[in-house]
Amino acid sequence: MEALMAIVVGVLYASALYMMLRRSIVKLVIGLILLSNAANLLIFTAGGLRSGVPPLVPDGLSQPLGLIADPLTQALILTAIVISFGVLAFAVVLIHRAYEVVKQDDMDMMKDTDR
Repeated sequence: MEALMAIVVGVLYASALYMMLRRSIVKLVIGLILLSNAANLLIFTAGGLRSGVPPLVPDGLSQPLGLIADPLTQALILTAIVISFGVLAFAVVLIHRAYEVVKQDDMDMMKDTDR
């Protein structure tokens, strides 16, 4: 299962880089979305793919019983989701404003405008 997830992460990174190198500004945003999802899956896969119970310690014991899920990767993925949402929201607003000013979706047309 981890080999399949590694292939999926690689495909997501490759398609994100491809989309970000396109001339369309909308494809740049799609590439950012794919890049953030690939980073989340990479962290999730690096933490190990195993199912387990929540890491709760019963009363009177010093550690949880049995196989537990890793809370560190869950916290890192949650943080990465929040950061990627903030970056995506900023990029969408910036792109919308640039499109209002230039009236073009092409990145090559945008670099020649000085207003």
